[in-house]
Amino acid sequence: MTEEFSPIRLRAEDAEDLKIVSACLQDAIVPITEIGWLPESQSFVMVVNRFRWEAAGPALTRTNCAVTVRGVTAVKRRAIDLANRALLLDLLAITPGPEGIDLIFAGEGAIHLTAPRWRCLIEDIGEPWPAEATPRHETGAD
Repeated sequence: MTEEFSPIRLRAEDAEDLKIVSACLQDAIVPITEIGWLPESQSFVMVVNRFRWEAAGPALTRTNCAVTVRGVTAVKRRAIDLANRALLLDLLAITPGPEGIDLIFAGEGAIHLTAPRWRCLIEDIGEPWPAEATPRHETGAD
């Protein structure tokens, strides 16, 4: 890499903070094998392959990013097949709710984290690598 890598490290403790974290993680690829809930420590963790939106330009890059949500008392999923160990999820957004946080994935998938008092931490880990393309979304307009 010719560009100097400045890894991000962010903490979110309210809805406004979470908007920034969500923007940083938009279009992250999440292997189903890299998601876990640790009930004894009330932590939800995942390692994602994050598109580096802040560095988007002629040199597109991705990096691994550790995501931890603390204060999680329950986890529910929708339209995610945990038995498919090869499954890769495309994270679209992380949104706050009255009782926690929702992770919204492409294809109707979602994970709801029940966490009345949550704190989210994200931190890039490892060096970035070249990305093949900038993620794009269908807008429905022609």
